[in-house]
Amino acid sequence: MKRYCLALDLRNDPQLIAEYEACHRKVWPEILDSIRNSGITNMEIYRLGSRLFMIMETADDFSFEKKAAMDAANPRVQEWEALMWRFQQALPGAKPGEKWMLMEKIFEL
Repeated sequence: MKRYCLALDLRNDPQLIAEYEACHRKVWPEILDSIRNSGITNMEIYRLGSRLFMIMETADDFSFEKKAAMDAANPRVQEWEALMWRFQQALPGAKPGEKWMLMEKIFEL
């Protein structure tokens, strides 16, 4: 098992944040299937203000490149991502089009 931590910001608008959270209480079944089929075994998203923090646990053979290729070929995932981008904004320092950014682990007990 591998673990990855990623960050992303939401637009700083309480109504948009509430809508984003509502979407995540009813994630489309096709999106959940896509996540699982990519090798992600567990995923949690936390929020502090407008900052999001995602923890992903994956199978050992998981790759972000493979997941991106699967997502690009899935129209329903593309529809979900377009919907989510209404609520999200890139972190400072993100490349154009980059959303969730991989965080670097700096400590472990």
